[in-house]
Amino acid sequence: MLSRPVWVGLALGLLAASAQAQVSVTRGATPIPDGEATAAEDITVANDHLAFSIAVASQPPWGVPRGTLVDLAAVKGGKIDLDRIAFADFIPNNWSAWPNDGKTIRVVERSPERAVIEIARNFGEAMVTTTYTLEAGSDRVHLETTLDNRGDTPLKKLRSGFTLWPDTGYRFGVPGLGGAKETPADDALTDRFVGYDRDWAIALHAPYFDRINYGGRDLYLEHSLAPGESRTFEGWLQVVPEGDLAPVVANEIARKGLASGHVAGTLEGRDGGVPASGLVMVEKAGSPYAWTLADDKGHFAIDLPVGDYALYATGEGYANSDRVEVSLAKGAQRSLTFDDLAGPGTLSLDVAETGSGTPRDARITIEEGHQPPVEFLGKQTFFTRLDPVGHAELSLAPGDYRLAVNAGAGFTARSQTLAVSLDAGQTLERDVGIERLAEPNQRHWYGADLHHHANMLEGVTPPEMVVRAQLATDLDLTFVSDHDSTANLDTMATLSKQRGVPFIPSVEISPSWGHMNPFPIALDSQLQVDPGTADVQTIIADARRMGAEVVPTNHPYNGYGYLGNLAEDKVPGGFTPAFDLVELNAEVDNARTLESVHRFWDQGLQMYLTAGTDTHDVWNQLTGRMRMMAHVPGELSVDGFARALKDGHAYATQGPLLFPVERLFGDTLRLAGDAEGHWSVKVQAVDGLAEARLIGRGGKVLETRQLDGHETTLDFTIPGDADGWVALEVDDADGDTAWSDPLWIRRPVKADYVLDETESES
Repeated sequence: MLSRPVWVGLALGLLAASAQAQVSVTRGATPIPDGEATAAEDITVANDHLAFSIAVASQPPWGVPRGTLVDLAAVKGGKIDLDRIAFADFIPNNWSAWPNDGKTIRVVERSPERAVIEIARNFGEAMVTTTYTLEAGSDRVHLETTLDNRGDTPLKKLRSGFTLWPDTGYRFGVPGLGGAKETPADDALTDRFVGYDRDWAIALHAPYFDRINYGGRDLYLEHSLAPGESRTFEGWLQVVPEGDLAPVVANEIARKGLASGHVAGTLEGRDGGVPASGLVMVEKAGSPYAWTLADDKGHFAIDLPVGDYALYATGEGYANSDRVEVSLAKGAQRSLTFDDLAGPGTLSLDVAETGSGTPRDARITIEEGHQPPVEFLGKQTFFTRLDPVGHAELSLAPGDYRLAVNAGAGFTARSQTLAVSLDAGQTLERDVGIERLAEPNQRHWYGADLHHHANMLEGVTPPEMVVRAQLATDLDLTFVSDHDSTANLDTMATLSKQRGVPFIPSVEISPSWGHMNPFPIALDSQLQVDPGTADVQTIIADARRMGAEVVPTNHPYNGYGYLGNLAEDKVPGGFTPAFDLVELNAEVDNARTLESVHRFWDQGLQMYLTAGTDTHDVWNQLTGRMRMMAHVPGELSVDGFARALKDGHAYATQGPLLFPVERLFGDTLRLAGDAEGHWSVKVQAVDGLAEARLIGRGGKVLETRQLDGHETTLDFTIPGDADGWVALEVDDADGDTAWSDPLWIRRPVKADYVLDETESES
């Protein structure tokens, strides 16, 4: 750690140095607007192209150890632009828990020509040492990380590499791999991931990777390290002051020493004007490869590696031009003109319930028709407004469209299809009717998506859009749980109140060994513990202090899940029975989670289910596709909903609806000796029923029923040897499932003993 006198010596005038194209190193709260490095010990490095900050003492996100690059921005005209990232770091092993108890920070070089910062942190017995190098006049930060196994145990099948997590804008995955969450990199056309918007782009160049995760935000190499073995990784973070990928491709050409050609020309609309945000898209091997922006006169230019490409022009609300096939040889110069761009038109939609005419919130998705690959040119998903309810105005490129209109589709209604043909400049008005096929509220059952993000850290959804998206899928309560932040709670509460919908405030507390969503918490509450260093007991105690009735453990078996890391002895504080709920998560395989829940129930632990989608981007993820339904007698309230979950009066579902007739899930059925019992549950699925399974101790299937139609009553005989609990699983015809909390089965320990009604059921 550097001493204070040394730091004083490092403090240079940031903007003055930037104006002279020199490199500066400063200590203290970052000058990057909206930056998260706010501690006195933090480091900011800048030149006339970019600025970045390292959290030496500030808390990085997701429980990552301190010493992380948390702020990165372009410098435009001598002024630092907004921070655009949540963080950019080296991950030793694919978001697994990061055991860490120390770091060292060293300024290796500081001069007007170059700054080199070295960060060393331990990963258990291994050491992760990263150097960040910025040179004068460069738009790139050079990254070099050495992962050194200093322990006596081999590190097997690590997935290590650099990551870039923007906290705003859009993401352009590795060309050839698209937006795949996790996949080998065999089909990659190049070696970079880009975060972008209209006025900025940040590229992570990573030539070593053989697989990606999270759509390319993580670029990993799978490898092992024997004791004493080390491996070095090299990459670059490139910052561009506008949403243009031509400089990104130029960097690849120079970095790899590739032969290249040049394409330039003009674009314009059929009306003779230059389209807003006009650009030329470059495709390679049938996949989007890069794009370059046109200037205000329609001129564009881009260098490309030698090869075969298809190019077309487009713009905001404009239909694509015809494609032009281009084969570039070394040194080739091609001139292209695109002058046939047409658009846009307006589609005015009103969505209402058939029969009553009651306006309905809805999600509208383009299934067929123009879908811009560059997202600042236009969305593929739209939502009706909060006011007036059920109304949407869609600005679309001219052409033929097939739209899906979702207002509770798969749960209380079916998706509707709307076919339209839109001309340039036309305003087309259409009405869409939604037939409600299920009314769970009439039976006092209510649904919420209990894992949902807004626009903190890597979330990109403003609070208003969270509310619109949750109402559009016919959820009865709104909910948000941003990573370690309560900043959006007041806004969410206000928007929800305006629509008369209860709001469940939460926060996703995010240590690297296990995330959790305590709720409901006080609107003005702030997390006081440090998730990166606190143990599980301290964190849960802080959640209770914030007012939480229930504390769920999220996605328990992924890399940052509590149960998985508990099994590997990576949880500070170890096991605690203080969790109330265990999450079924729409983004992961829940098989191991269900097995663990069944084991808890086998032991009589009243640890019940919760469910959510983990949505960060409502335009590209479907809010509410997995939800929790809870039985709340009387008037719906947030507290009543939370108590129902804590009492097990609930079920998780991807579509099927369950209505116990006599005893709720979470209730107790007392049976004498080996007597049989009876349990009735009405089930409904708007997409059609397929199968029901009565399960018991150990997750054993006690009975299977093949179903058809859309609604039926299941009358089960509980076998005389069934003990402990039974639960219900129901599939619909689309393969979506509902999982109930248990009905507890209590039998006396001795034949002559009868459990008194006043005795505890737990």
